[in-house]
Amino acid sequence: MTFDLQSYRKRMDGAVAALKTEFSGLRTGRANTALLDNITVNAYGGETPLNQVGAVSVPEPRMLTVQVWDKSVVAAVERALRESPLGINPVVDGQTMRIPMPPLTEERRKDLSKVAGGYSENARVAIRNVRRDAMDTLKKLQKDSAISEDDQKKFGEDVQKATDTVIGLVDEALKAKCEEIMQV
Repeated sequence: MTFDLQSYRKRMDGAVAALKTEFSGLRTGRANTALLDNITVNAYGGETPLNQVGAVSVPEPRMLTVQVWDKSVVAAVERALRESPLGINPVVDGQTMRIPMPPLTEERRKDLSKVAGGYSENARVAIRNVRRDAMDTLKKLQKDSAISEDDQKKFGEDVQKATDTVIGLVDEALKAKCEEIMQV
């Protein structure tokens, strides 16, 4: 049995990808269809994702539109949008909803930066957990005499380098997102 650093690196990269997905849902000064990805509508006898009952688009930088496909769920979509934590107020026009994005206040920008910091800390924890798994595997391989103590140290250094690199990517992503949020 040999040690496969690539599988651990892939798991670390997965944590960065998950972080970027979470960041896409954080609101900045511009409208983004990803803002509505987590909204569910009480329709068809259950909770249905918004993107399965209508088409979301960005016609202007500060406006989202939702084109609801079924007239019977327009009221449910409106209710879901109003009750969402995004603080949005849709304007209903038949089966189309226009959602103007109000400008962010300085206080709200700081709160969003803190949320982004929390997301990045969760990603760092996930990466450190992968590192711990890799180190435990190395210790077990060395204990089982599958690798030498020198190989364990060498692989351990490689794992630490990979961890440092990926955490650097998380820090860069956080810095970029905070700059984007704070941009007026």
